[in-house]
Amino acid sequence: MKNKNIEKIFKKLLLVAIAVYVIYTFFAQQKSLNAYKADEVRYEKQIAEEKEKKEKLNQTKNNINSEEYIEEIARERLDMYLPNEKVYIDISK
Repeated sequence: MKNKNIEKIFKKLLLVAIAVYVIYTFFAQQKSLNAYKADEVRYEKQIAEEKEKKEKLNQTKNNINSEEYIEEIARERLDMYLPNEKVYIDISK
């Protein structure tokens, strides 16, 4: 009689322990999944930014030998201007 009662109690405790383990595992995995989802969003954003950079670099590559691009670079970076060109300087900067 005592053995049957002990067996029943042991089985119930084992069942409760398994249930607790399953619930704990579920919540731990959910936490990991949420972290992976956040990483996915961050990486997708980073990929989009890098694609934009690549597109800009391809445009620059295609325009690098054009006269307009050369003039733009000469004006912006080298402070060179065409002869007889009027240059206005903003002194507020």
